[in-house]
Amino acid sequence: MKITFLGTGTSMGVPVAGGFQREKIAHDPRNERTRCSVWIQSKGKSILIDAGPEFRIQSIKARIQHLDNLLVTHEHMDHVAGLDDLRVYSYINEAPIPVHASKRCIKAIKTRFNYMFGEDKYPGSTSLDLMEAPNKFYIGENKIVPLPIKHGDLDILGFRVNDFSYLTDVKSIPDYTKELIKGSKVIALGALRWEPDHPTHQTIPEAVDVINELGIPKAFLIHMNGYVDHEPSNRRLPNHINLAYDQMVIHI
Repeated sequence: MKITFLGTGTSMGVPVAGGFQREKIAHDPRNERTRCSVWIQSKGKSILIDAGPEFRIQSIKARIQHLDNLLVTHEHMDHVAGLDDLRVYSYINEAPIPVHASKRCIKAIKTRFNYMFGEDKYPGSTSLDLMEAPNKFYIGENKIVPLPIKHGDLDILGFRVNDFSYLTDVKSIPDYTKELIKGSKVIALGALRWEPDHPTHQTIPEAVDVINELGIPKAFLIHMNGYVDHEPSNRRLPNHINLAYDQMVIHI
């Protein structure tokens, strides 16, 4: 399984529009973070989790030539704003792209991107086949398990793909979801910042505690804001936990 972290930044990206507060972190390319998305190549299938505002640029850098399926964690725009850029993949496939998401997320996508659906579908727009994600399903030989989590008070999804668990925008993880995650070889987990008490996101220390509780042998932190400096942060973390960065590739 090959995993490419397309984007690892928070909802505003790093740096934010206008470059404000850019001086807070080192001029390290790993501190340039586009919105969170991950590309998984496994058992002959190409799977994307989330399509944010920079997906076009991310896909060019990663050389994504084909997509079989899209998994969507939730409907916030930093996770779905790139749906329009998927049109070329539906052209290549000569078929709609299968999309798995929650029922609420599907409704939001149909509302915001209404020109892609129904009798008034705009010619040439992205073709998507939206499906509510069941408790377990397969993409080819890849086992997919949705992971219900909390983003503040909002119910969203993470996804486990074989031995890789991916949870972005997470504030808390129910006990039953923790059981679904256990046994993963690698986890990618949202960790917004070092400072405590954010209402909708885990902090880095909170994420470290969860990783250690779950006993996952290797972990990568994602969804970091512009105050998280890559190299100094990595030095503070345990050896089995690292910050991910845009276009980072790992293998399981």
